[in-house]
Amino acid sequence: MSGAPPSFPSASPRIVVVGTGPAGVRAAQALVRAGVRPIVVDESRRDGGQIYRRQPEGFKRPYAKLYGTEAEKAQALHSDFDALRDHVDYRGDTLAWNVSEGALHVVHAGEPQTLPFDALLVCSGATDRLMPVAGWHRAGCYSLGASQIALKAQACTIGSRVVFMGSGPLLYLVASQYVQAGARVAAVLDTAPAAKPWGAVAGLLARPRLALRGLALIRDLRRAGVPVLQGVAPQRIDGDDSLGVQAVAVRDAQGREQRFECDAVGLGWHLRAETQLADIARCDFEFEPLSRQWLPRIDADGRSSTKGVYLAGDGVRILGADGAEAAGRLAALAALADLGHAPGRALYDAESAALRRTLAQMNRFREGLARAFPWPHAQAAALPDDAVVCRCEAVTAGELRRCVNEMDSHEVNRAKAFSRVGMGRCQGRFCGHASAEIVAQASGVPVQLVGRLRSQAPVKPLMMNTREVQA
Repeated sequence: MSGAPPSFPSASPRIVVVGTGPAGVRAAQALVRAGVRPIVVDESRRDGGQIYRRQPEGFKRPYAKLYGTEAEKAQALHSDFDALRDHVDYRGDTLAWNVSEGALHVVHAGEPQTLPFDALLVCSGATDRLMPVAGWHRAGCYSLGASQIALKAQACTIGSRVVFMGSGPLLYLVASQYVQAGARVAAVLDTAPAAKPWGAVAGLLARPRLALRGLALIRDLRRAGVPVLQGVAPQRIDGDDSLGVQAVAVRDAQGREQRFECDAVGLGWHLRAETQLADIARCDFEFEPLSRQWLPRIDADGRSSTKGVYLAGDGVRILGADGAEAAGRLAALAALADLGHAPGRALYDAESAALRRTLAQMNRFREGLARAFPWPHAQAAALPDDAVVCRCEAVTAGELRRCVNEMDSHEVNRAKAFSRVGMGRCQGRFCGHASAEIVAQASGVPVQLVGRLRSQAPVKPLMMNTREVQA
């Protein structure tokens, strides 16, 4: 941010930003530049989001080791937010758990607060998109994001011998970060085929340098002696309930079964948008066939269907960190323009067209990634009946199929009512997409016809306040 920010007018609009990842930081930066002091809340104590999660104070691991090829971008985002801290009302360790008309409801240190707003910018980011594998309920199985958190925020690995399995750029990024940290990576197992269709290649060429960087990660992993298999079909995660994970078995692209011994597994199939707040705010959703998921509907600037609610970053479209930065800035300027804020309107008029062009380029790359690393929906249909799908509630694939065949549960929320799938601590974040695929396959209908798990407040479990309430 260049130059000193302007003074804040007394009649400044009330704007709340949720999240301090790339989208949230750039949204806050745009608001400050226009002379607005926003409230910025984040569930974590420090800024950075998941991709640029900051290590705790006192930890001194260098950026190059912690973030790899993303080190410079991470450092720039952190430095820019540090410069903003005196110009925003920052509330870390604060969970945004509900949205009502004109107000965001949060909790900090067990105390609830209500934050009225004229505009709400939800930059909630993304979490891992997970596909169940037989045996994934055992101790030692983590998501790729959790594997990253252990490394960045706790300076430890999830195991002494780790297998990473799934698909998408994050698979290779996390594996390379573990190698950089000196961890022993037993294998990287990708369900996507090595040969990419032309539609994928054309999309990836929208950002050729980034595509080449991804190829370099694969090359460097192989040079480090890590087996990298592509086009695999997961079979099972071996182990037992007392000792946890012991090995991963897959069929390789030639149909041969291969087994890799390990004591921990990191799983992830690209990412899923964190859409719960948008859902609770009654934003409209639409099904995207390419990624086979429901996403909030927005216009080119990030406006949702709910007046005053703007969505940006991976919480609405998985455009990566660079795309999230552009989307956050554009949504913030659009909000200011809609509120009739003159300095914000001037910035919006000057920058919006270029930001939209940037986002169009990022979206072409996103579509290329979705084609290059497809969601393996057939894997859900092939799960054995005894495979756990919902780890929170121990719901199996067979139980979901029974709900369809014996109880006519041809819609995921009806299956949820009968089976409790998606009712646990993760609120369907881990099991929701796979559950829909299983219900759709058992019903013999396209997955979009079975709907999506509906979100309810609170978006995550909250501690109950046990103090006496005075009448």
